[in-house]
Amino acid sequence: MNGKTDQNRSWIAGLRSMTIYGAFEQIVSQILIFVISTIVLVALYRLCEDVYTLLISRTFDPLQHEVFQTVFSGIMTLLIAMEFKHSILAVTRREHNIIQVKTVLLISMLALARKFIILDLHATEAGKIAALALALLALGAVYWLMRERDAWNLQHGRSEES
Repeated sequence: MNGKTDQNRSWIAGLRSMTIYGAFEQIVSQILIFVISTIVLVALYRLCEDVYTLLISRTFDPLQHEVFQTVFSGIMTLLIAMEFKHSILAVTRREHNIIQVKTVLLISMLALARKFIILDLHATEAGKIAALALALLALGAVYWLMRERDAWNLQHGRSEES
């Protein structure tokens, strides 16, 4: 109990030492973490409920497209939410001043991968599938370019921002 009180005092002291905007950013980040954690818990509950229902009804056949979509859509939703929460936690721990662009790109690619998993190929027009594929390719290219830039900067003794 005493450790938790010290941690709360430390957090409040940290808020006092920040600018008004910095304190505002920390408070908003904490609220977002709470909201996303709630969403993760609800999504996890629903995923477990779906899997349990499929097991009880003996229709849990991962080779069936609908079952695969239901289960993996839930899993991907959880992964996306947890990664998003992790990026906000990095801000609150002051590891980063802002959410990192590469993290946003990875979350976006996860979201598109989820979309491809749950996509009904028979009901979706080819143009939409092509647009999603192009978006995923563009995000991947940007991520690769940023990774290459960071590797080059590291090799040449420069910071990531230069």
